[in-house]
Amino acid sequence: MPDLTNSLLQKLRAQRLPEIDLGKDAQHPAYDGLSILNIPGSVCKWLGAPDLPHPGLEIPELDALAEGVEQIIAVLVDAVSLHRFLDWLKGRAKFLQPLVDEGFLGAITSIVPSTTSAATTTLWTGRSPAEHGILGYEIFLKEYGLIANMINHSPAAFDGRAGLLYSAGLDPESFLPVPTIGPHLAQADIEPHAFLHYSISGSGLSRMHYRDVQLHTFGGIADLWIGVRRLADQPISKKRYIWVYHGGVDGLSHRHGPDSEQAQADFASFTSSMMEDFVRQVSPKVGAKTMLLLFADHGQITTHKDPNFELRNHPYLTQRFHILPTGENRLVYLYLRPGQDEAVNEYIQKTWPGAFTTIPSHYALKAGLFGPGLPARSSPDRLGDLTVLTHGDSYLWWANKENPLIGRHGGLSSEEMLVPLMAARLG
Repeated sequence: MPDLTNSLLQKLRAQRLPEIDLGKDAQHPAYDGLSILNIPGSVCKWLGAPDLPHPGLEIPELDALAEGVEQIIAVLVDAVSLHRFLDWLKGRAKFLQPLVDEGFLGAITSIVPSTTSAATTTLWTGRSPAEHGILGYEIFLKEYGLIANMINHSPAAFDGRAGLLYSAGLDPESFLPVPTIGPHLAQADIEPHAFLHYSISGSGLSRMHYRDVQLHTFGGIADLWIGVRRLADQPISKKRYIWVYHGGVDGLSHRHGPDSEQAQADFASFTSSMMEDFVRQVSPKVGAKTMLLLFADHGQITTHKDPNFELRNHPYLTQRFHILPTGENRLVYLYLRPGQDEAVNEYIQKTWPGAFTTIPSHYALKAGLFGPGLPARSSPDRLGDLTVLTHGDSYLWWANKENPLIGRHGGLSSEEMLVPLMAARLG
């Protein structure tokens, strides 16, 4: 099957949300058929489950590849930008090329914000961030009167103290305002499975996503892929959806940079084991009915530590906020004190010319930046008054601790928004 990356890239680069100007360097999300929002719809279509609210991927070649499939292995490698995947495919991960030659390779977009908590919630609900309300790594939860970390469900200022919001009444299993797809698949007589590293299997985010899903934990990469093979090789009495999540590239990219040797080596190790311990050993009979999907939730961009982007050095600006910013360092939500709009916008433009653009959050939500569908009742409160878009490698850092990050995501650059989608039949 031909590599469709370039033809899809032409469509994605021409993509525009019609009612909003995001700047010339922004990659608009392709919610209408070429984004990760559309993956759950395709999975349901391919496995014979009822339709979800949003359509599947508009890629006929992928539909043809999936014809007759009874088992899908969906592999999410966190934080792999499209261009890095293509570079690594020519280098340390060139052993993946036979899958590309026999299957499919293309490009799609992430969602906004381009971050794991929002993206994985989209992938496990089939709903946009506007609809499910998980609008960033840190968001203001009005109902609890605090800013929460949406990975570990604790106040954002608390390091290493997961689950503290449960004592305040937050129930992760019922927190989302939209249903997850585990019950949706199970009701269609499809077995949903998920493989997660044991360290995150009980996280708040995981507890939100995996209702009615058979959870499998693993310690190392070989443990993972041997477990996937043993499950996938079982006779297919019911259709199966097997989800695999790998966060190693993301963590190393944050610490060392997305172009670091560490990030590339981790991706190579992960996919090498995938080939050796799973793909090349799955039985031909089962492989003929099985499709492997490999994709990313978002990419990352390299940033440089700059005290000028740290808000503790800008007290004139922060005194005009009700609370410190929320969201992502690369897509920021501001809560302004009354009458401070003009002063805040003027300060941002004069202090960081060309680095940031501000948009009223209610307008960004209405214009579809955070996706289609009816927004959750909580979404306007979680977006604040102004949404700050970043340009180039700019960011804002407001945490009361040292800034440890080199790689970042959440924004609208092509490095953050464009991700690979690879698919292959295994027999």
